[in-house]
Amino acid sequence: MPSTPHLSSTARSVSASATLQLNAEAARLRAAGEPVMHLGGGEPQSLAPQDAVEAGLELLTTGAVRYTPASGTPELKDAVVAYTQEFYGRQARRENVMISAGAKQALMVALIALLDAGDEVVFPAPYWVSYPEMVSIAGGVSVPVASDPQTHQPRLAALIAAFTDRTRVVLLNSPSNPAGKVLSRDLLVGVIEVCQERGITLIVDDIYHRLVFDGLTVPHCFSCTTASLEEAGIVVINGISKQYAMTGFRIGWAVGPATLIKAMSNLQSHLTGGPSTISQVAAVAALNGDQKSVDQLRYDLQERRDRTVALLAEIPGVEIIKPEGTFYCFVNFSKYDEDSTRLAQRILTKVQVVTVPGIEFGMEGYLRLSFCGALADIEEGIGRIKWLLDEAAGAQLRVGAKIFVR
Repeated sequence: MPSTPHLSSTARSVSASATLQLNAEAARLRAAGEPVMHLGGGEPQSLAPQDAVEAGLELLTTGAVRYTPASGTPELKDAVVAYTQEFYGRQARRENVMISAGAKQALMVALIALLDAGDEVVFPAPYWVSYPEMVSIAGGVSVPVASDPQTHQPRLAALIAAFTDRTRVVLLNSPSNPAGKVLSRDLLVGVIEVCQERGITLIVDDIYHRLVFDGLTVPHCFSCTTASLEEAGIVVINGISKQYAMTGFRIGWAVGPATLIKAMSNLQSHLTGGPSTISQVAAVAALNGDQKSVDQLRYDLQERRDRTVALLAEIPGVEIIKPEGTFYCFVNFSKYDEDSTRLAQRILTKVQVVTVPGIEFGMEGYLRLSFCGALADIEEGIGRIKWLLDEAAGAQLRVGAKIFVR
């Protein structure tokens, strides 16, 4: 009889991504013909830019799809160099850029390159679900710091108070997943100053930085320091998944000091090798091509955000801080159930609406609802939740041929 494989302590301690599990559950329900509404996802429904699609097809039809350098093609690095100059006002070189199979991989490789066993990573809560698990995989220790619950803005003093002799990395995300909060310039200036004084690396997860609303300007990290890219101690993580709706292409990048990027590239060469050749060609076309699709996505998301917030405001007792960017609302449902996992499961079971429990983001009593899907789905999904939570509503809810029972 075969023996059970021995699992490492890391494998035993790391759980699957909650959001990916929910995506799979939603897909299973839809495949079974159930009228599930997926408000838990993080994937824009718009299409990839036509420039990107045509560039990828052109290469694919040649049949000559080969390996690329482990750190990415020169052409895509040049496009990222130009992007860094345009959006961050810093002149980078190819040596400052590593291309990866998604922004998540770039962040993971950065953590592996920066952390020894027991080193600490400080980040605000609520945080993206994968941060603690990624830190754990890299051998580090997560140090989440609660933000102001009235604003979701981290407090500078609280972040600095969490620093110890083992702090190696501070990780910031703006606008943030799940709260959609844009970090203030004062916070960034203060964090960067202290990190530079103590030799702590700041990783900035900027994957949503172009998806902000109401004409808001996102303060970027390099506008908050006069130090050069080589000396600032900052690594910027970004990619094409969100802003160009190219999630399946799996292309991200890291921009930072050349010595760190070299170490990261060495690691990546053994972990995966170079990212997909076709996807890199498509990414070059997206970055260098017409940017109207980004503007249109931002416009559409703002419209959906406004409708989502208005609908949620109709549910008595629900507390919501209007998101300034991304495509998520982080909503306080604690009046109905302080156990967010139990509430999310109830909503899924009773009315087949997928949400993400707040505990996955480090805050209990909340649910994350996405507004990047179709407006009709958003309205239907929130309507079902409202019916479920309203004790005065009828005992049954009919949706097409489906009847939900309280």
